[in-house]
Amino acid sequence: MAKQGFLNGQLLLAMPGLSDPRFESAVIYICTHTEEGAMGLVINNLCENIDFPDLLNQLKIDCPDTKKFKLDKITLHEGGPVESGRGFILHSADYVQETTLIISETVAMTATIDILTAIACNEGPQDYLIALGFSGWGRGQLESEIRRNSWLTIEADDELVFRTDLDLKLPRALAKIGVDINMLSSECGNA
Repeated sequence: MAKQGFLNGQLLLAMPGLSDPRFESAVIYICTHTEEGAMGLVINNLCENIDFPDLLNQLKIDCPDTKKFKLDKITLHEGGPVESGRGFILHSADYVQETTLIISETVAMTATIDILTAIACNEGPQDYLIALGFSGWGRGQLESEIRRNSWLTIEADDELVFRTDLDLKLPRALAKIGVDINMLSSECGNA
């Protein structure tokens, strides 16, 4: 469970007035948030320059043919602009290694070749999202962006994170809090 005031395990929804084009329409799952900063993964942006079989080839990961399944159906996501060559797997908490970060009762994150091998061999977690790179904020940066109305925050749920089509994640997340995406404006103000 997240400490009071921190957003661990929650979603950030990019608002139309967000000035950074890399995060336009982004839905970000916050993996860790402390006084020192925050780290999250964009969960609705497909990685277009590499696919899962190519990643496995680059990392020299192979499984016996009897365990292989539809590797070309596994998608990779652009988790953010920081360390874009590094992989992070957001997944259901039914799979845990020594280096796994437990985020909530149902979600964890692991960043090892072992989990990629397990996924490739159909022995990994039930639900997973593979991201290259991450989104990061320094001390107070995320809080400042939220105060400037750059982000909305909502509770994450496994269905939205793992089993919703990419183009539907933002509208469904907004609908959870009663917001119609077509009614959002890039103009903001204070009451």
